[in-house]
Amino acid sequence: MNKGSSYYHCGGLEPLMGETIPEHFAAVARRYAAREAIVSRHQKKRLTYSQLQVESDRLAKGLLGMGFKRGERVGLWATNSIEWLLLQLAMARIGVALVAINPGYRQQEIAYALQHSEVHGLFFMPAFRSSDYVSMLAEIVPSLKESGPLLPHAEFPNLRRMVLFDPVDADHTRKPLPGLTVWQEVLATAEEVSQEELEAATVALDRDDTIALLYTSGSMGLPKTAVLSHHNILNNAWFTARRMAFTEVDRLCAPVPFYHCFGMVLANLVCMAVGACVVLPEEYFDPLATLQAIEAEACTALYGVPTMFLAQVEHPQRGNFDLTSLRTGIMGGAPCPPALVRRVMEDMHCPDILIGYGMTEASPLTHLTAPEDPLPIRLETVGRNLPHQEVKLIDPESGATVPTRVEGEVCFRGYHVAKGYYGDPEATAQGIDADGWLHSGDLGIMDADGYVRITGRRKEIIIRGGENICPWQIEQCLLAHPKVAEVAVFGLPDEFYGEQIMAWVRPENGQPLGEDELKAHCKAGLAHFKVPRYIWVVDEFPKTGSGKLHKPRMREIALERLKGENN
Repeated sequence: MNKGSSYYHCGGLEPLMGETIPEHFAAVARRYAAREAIVSRHQKKRLTYSQLQVESDRLAKGLLGMGFKRGERVGLWATNSIEWLLLQLAMARIGVALVAINPGYRQQEIAYALQHSEVHGLFFMPAFRSSDYVSMLAEIVPSLKESGPLLPHAEFPNLRRMVLFDPVDADHTRKPLPGLTVWQEVLATAEEVSQEELEAATVALDRDDTIALLYTSGSMGLPKTAVLSHHNILNNAWFTARRMAFTEVDRLCAPVPFYHCFGMVLANLVCMAVGACVVLPEEYFDPLATLQAIEAEACTALYGVPTMFLAQVEHPQRGNFDLTSLRTGIMGGAPCPPALVRRVMEDMHCPDILIGYGMTEASPLTHLTAPEDPLPIRLETVGRNLPHQEVKLIDPESGATVPTRVEGEVCFRGYHVAKGYYGDPEATAQGIDADGWLHSGDLGIMDADGYVRITGRRKEIIIRGGENICPWQIEQCLLAHPKVAEVAVFGLPDEFYGEQIMAWVRPENGQPLGEDELKAHCKAGLAHFKVPRYIWVVDEFPKTGSGKLHKPRMREIALERLKGENN
């Protein structure tokens, strides 16, 4: 690299893999057939690699029997379970792209996801917390209430099959609506598909085929969908495992959600790439269940966003558990406070915990510290980029690469950059330039050895507890309230969540409007993590010279006022 320029290319002694996911998984499953591949503690079920391959192949045949084929898209709306991993592997086996959907989505959000991704099918669980998935889907797809195949729907022209599965019900036979298909019916069709047909479907695949569509928020507008290939995510998983010194003897405790790249790629595929075991403490994050799983399953690695680690470190029962089996893991998804990293190393007996950085559009990992890095590097930077990746820091205005130790926008190029945003060439062109550089919107500083420290963000995305949240979507929800005239949504720093959401709201014509009323309105239309923590009803907003809402000044005012209230 040029020592005076913020550019770094991490080469590698190992070449990139040219396999598809099912080709690589088949070799791993043969080699480690008797080793445990997945343990789902909340389901009280575990599978070896041999069993996982048999069950995922049976499901892949069922998908073929249902008429799904290479190049089609199938949504998956569920929390962590063995079925989630089976579907991930089965869809990859036949070239169907998995559209990962946030379990927290409400009716408006799931309708948008199904419509925008033009899905041909949807697999979903009955409910999650206060969300009744069956009722929501019955409202947006009325033909589910009728027997027989789904009737054509103007908003979802490709949708022809909706499959209900219940990780709690081992039989997967409950059918609350006549238009639904259930898991066992999918498996029954597998009997009609030969092994030769399955193998032919896999042989026809190409490493550059789209295999995953993952939702990610932009700084403006509705969520965008990153398009990722076998080549993108399999290589990212493989080189992540290599940086972690991860092998078949490792057991990863994975409380991170599978619908995120953190779970889908860095947990599931990292383990499947090397023959390790992925351990699910619960269907969603629970700090006590995670601590219990580490001890009971002798986990050697642990993943999480900073808030997850903090909840475990500060859990009143942490001292009751033997965590000495831990060796490594990844903390990422939000800024990682050095004091917290040190506490995880010491209090959780995890000496080689690593800091990861990246974005969904980068498959997702671009940077990861290494166990051999000096302690200050491991505490204060996100490390260097993975092999076969380029990174540069640029002046956001001119686009010129900045010198080392000068702040600039972080940009990536390489095998890991997404193919684009589904159905959105304009957003693709804005995010990935003509030279193939993915612009992160994050600001950072690179030293002469290629280590990067993230210093802030250009874009307005709020990262709360590892969730990327688009202010624009919350603003549109609040503006739909009949009494609301003007809205500004932005993030405030928070010790636990990284950031909290604040909304300033100006009522229409001075009408009476309270915080509780506005929060209830948000809860009805948004996922729980998008509901603002703070809502202030104001008479006017600070404005810039050009008349735009001045969010930086609002943030300053809010921090000053909150600080005064806390003193």
